[in-house]
Amino acid sequence: MNKKPELIISSLDADRLYDLMESLPAGSFAGEKELEAELGRATIVEPKDMPSTVVTMNSIVNFIVESTKEEFTKTLVYPKNADASADKISILAPVGSALLGLSQGDEIEWPKPSGGLIKVKIKAITYQPERAGELHR
Repeated sequence: MNKKPELIISSLDADRLYDLMESLPAGSFAGEKELEAELGRATIVEPKDMPSTVVTMNSIVNFIVESTKEEFTKTLVYPKNADASADKISILAPVGSALLGLSQGDEIEWPKPSGGLIKVKIKAITYQPERAGELHR
């Protein structure tokens, strides 16, 4: 049985994400129910109390592929900040909503462009707004 990792989400991110989901038509993005479930099971903390090793909105996260040890970096963004850039992932993408609230060292299955999944580990959070003192971004 796979135990889901503990999730920690800032109250600011949670409020903004609930507002975002309410503004969208029901069923308008894949993973809507999953994002709602993740928010529902998360521990909500004030931005000033956010541990520095947790993925929050606008965090820059460095990953390592378990099988190949290849590394890559992505920024978790709101849909309005997503663009064609390969370095950003929208919170509305299933893998984006799965990242929110995870901690350094946690593992996640990531979809491969060619199909299938790879296991990646969060190696480092190279930028986190709360750690940088940007509590009300």
